[in-house]
Amino acid sequence: MGFSCFIITKNEARKLRAVIESVRDLADEVIVIDSGSDDDTVLIAETAGARVIHHDWPGFGAQKRFGEDQCRNDWVLNLDGDEVLSEELRAEIRALFAAGLPPLPCYWLRISAVPPFGNGKPWRFNRIDRIRLYDRRIVRFPDHATWDAIASPKSVPVVRFKGLVLHYWMQDFAHQLDKMNRYTTALAENVPKKSMASLTLRLFFGFPFDFLRAYLLRGHIAGGRYGFAVAMLYAFTRLMRTVKMMERQWTKT
Repeated sequence: MGFSCFIITKNEARKLRAVIESVRDLADEVIVIDSGSDDDTVLIAETAGARVIHHDWPGFGAQKRFGEDQCRNDWVLNLDGDEVLSEELRAEIRALFAAGLPPLPCYWLRISAVPPFGNGKPWRFNRIDRIRLYDRRIVRFPDHATWDAIASPKSVPVVRFKGLVLHYWMQDFAHQLDKMNRYTTALAENVPKKSMASLTLRLFFGFPFDFLRAYLLRGHIAGGRYGFAVAMLYAFTRLMRTVKMMERQWTKT
């Protein structure tokens, strides 16, 4: 008995084969939950050895909960369609399951962005930790339209693998702007309503604060000119979320 891996996709042909190949020999099964790709995502998934299930898009967390339910094992690994396991992480996961089922109910994976330029190495910054390998009987993704992070159970120690999940998060800025536009629309439609006064304050003053948070606190300053551009894009994404939330209220008045 091992684990299942499930991947949610829509138009992820760019990196999906590498994602599946990085986990195919570790997992008992690889399942792709596709929400209507019109590129070669489904063909690539099938030829790479994954089982493909179509499921119309209900939201980020809800789609991942559906993916959990399709797995035949209680232990599951979740990856996005642009997240590839590094060789070091593959070895750690293989060793974890070599002695049987893991002793803890969940494990944290460090996800590291790989910029679409240069030598293809992951950035030393812009890394996030998420529970992605877990026992679905103990923890699960939230049934939410935009939130898809698993909450850490109380009294469970945080164990993080040393190896990285390599996140090929964007092809170029045009690709990322398209993703940003869809995501901020979903956020504006599903986050709790905020007062027009608070939204107005964020409209005028949020952009520089968000830029500095990304550029300095998240370490994008180490990425040179490209890091500066990514920090600007982060701040712009937050700005567009605010504007779309305001639009939602304007159209209802």
